[in-house]
Amino acid sequence: MDLNNIVPWGRCFEEYQKMFSLTDSDLQKSILGCGDGPASFNAELTARGGNVISIDPVYRFDTDSLKNRIAEVYDKVMPQMEANKDQYLWDSIPSVEALGQNRMQAMARFITDYENGKRSGRYVNESLPTLSFSDDQFDLALCSHYLFLYSEHVSLNVHIASIKELGRVAREVRIYPLLALNGEVSAHLCEVIQALEESGFVPALVSVDYQFQRGATQMLAIKR
Repeated sequence: MDLNNIVPWGRCFEEYQKMFSLTDSDLQKSILGCGDGPASFNAELTARGGNVISIDPVYRFDTDSLKNRIAEVYDKVMPQMEANKDQYLWDSIPSVEALGQNRMQAMARFITDYENGKRSGRYVNESLPTLSFSDDQFDLALCSHYLFLYSEHVSLNVHIASIKELGRVAREVRIYPLLALNGEVSAHLCEVIQALEESGFVPALVSVDYQFQRGATQMLAIKR
């Protein structure tokens, strides 16, 4: 992985709550965050007494490298957000400027927590579709803005293998969003659901009380 190809863009605890319909009971479970990157969910939930491990291949880099890359990317992403703002709803986040502040606050919280989190094993350099965790190690696995979103870059077979692996290490899996980068429902979704059902999983489309990318109103919840 080349750091220059990474686009760090972290979301906050409140967004995770809404994206994944996390209840107070859910937040007391052991949680695996998949592809969390520089999100502040781990830092904020840990501060609340939660039990969470985040995985992402970007965790192979040190704090200064990630901090510098965040600063580089921000100046490139913000003009793109302005140019494509019609693809998003500006209700909870009122403007592109407010979005930038929200993301930078989340990523700053992550950076402050990063070294301590790595030492305590909360930020782990791993990636799908193969994980080192044991069967049923987690109650809940969350996958934010990776599977389905990058359907043009991640094949159907990798989607299926990744979700089955998450279903091995966690009793329940939740994935959001189900739209690809083009704003359309992922071309993989129906075949993924069929493959999961054939393997004994119980996938369900669940509406969530969150929508920033237009049309991203559902998550995929998978149980055994």
